[in-house]
Amino acid sequence: MEIFHRILHAAVDGGASDIHIKVDGPVIFRINGELVIIEAPRPTKEWVREVVEKMVPPHAQSRLEKDREVDFSYYLPDVGRFRTNVFQETGEWCIAMRYVKVTVPTFEELGLLPVLKKLAEAPRGIVLVSGTTGCGKSTTLAAMVEHINSTQKRHIITLEDPIEYVFEDNECVIEQREIGLDTASFAMGLKHILRQDPDIIMIGEMRDSISFMAAINAADTGHLVFSTLHTTTASQAIGRILDFFKPDERDQVRRQLVGTLRSVICQRMVGKAGGGVIPALEILINTPTVRKLLEENRLEKLSAAIETGVDDGMQTFNQALFNLVKEGKVTEKEALNKATNPQALEMNFKGIFLDEARRILS
Repeated sequence: MEIFHRILHAAVDGGASDIHIKVDGPVIFRINGELVIIEAPRPTKEWVREVVEKMVPPHAQSRLEKDREVDFSYYLPDVGRFRTNVFQETGEWCIAMRYVKVTVPTFEELGLLPVLKKLAEAPRGIVLVSGTTGCGKSTTLAAMVEHINSTQKRHIITLEDPIEYVFEDNECVIEQREIGLDTASFAMGLKHILRQDPDIIMIGEMRDSISFMAAINAADTGHLVFSTLHTTTASQAIGRILDFFKPDERDQVRRQLVGTLRSVICQRMVGKAGGGVIPALEILINTPTVRKLLEENRLEKLSAAIETGVDDGMQTFNQALFNLVKEGKVTEKEALNKATNPQALEMNFKGIFLDEARRILS
């Protein structure tokens, strides 16, 4: 394990976000979004098998044997915590690890907008952070929880698979429960969570109808619920939620979302002009306009509502990228590369703004 631990040390010292190890392949770090081969002994079959046997915690070993893949947290003293996935490829073990910083970054350090603090302070409802894998959803969510922890006296319970950031009680009392270690499943943990007197519930990821119905029921009874979702835009989140349910259930769920959804924050990581990355945020807030579109099942118009809701704190990815370029944080080329509608953004850079969204809403 000495070489393995040296690899983890090197990853943290080198600013890597991810580590990839597989039999007979080079050890690879992801640094600033790019895959980098590092100088290290090539992992042999025996070495990888030994590492897997020693790093997988007892509570996850049966799942690994049954499913041939498993998620868990791996902690190395004086180095940090890693969100880890062990899986098989052509019958051999592979290891994918993401470094989780010990200290939860602040809003300012992450480059998050002040409106997210307001959303985190909501008394009740569902707040979703969405985006693709690796876009920083968990970090943004952690920053929102830590903001509450430093400003309000609330009881927070999290259900995570695995636990990533470890919170220390400040103003809040926080209990973090890991799937497989502290509760058998998300379904089991959510079944009992309302009996544990929470004010705020954080669900690591919305995966199915069971977890989302639990979130709706909690929000209906006055709780604030945070979670993450895999979508590429904020407006797509509603459709993704409805896809969890059977066709004959979707209208009822959509009507429940009218009263329980607070906001959807969709995130993309964008390369900064001076190096590093910064999040571009698309923000949907359940304003009267959005509520009306949900009630009338006009989900195709949600993106137009976001674009015209700047005064309410909403913005599209194009608007977020335009602002980042104007602030000198991102180049035009990088913004166009990450834009939802590159043609429209290019026109914006030339001073041309079409009022198409208002026409669509009207």
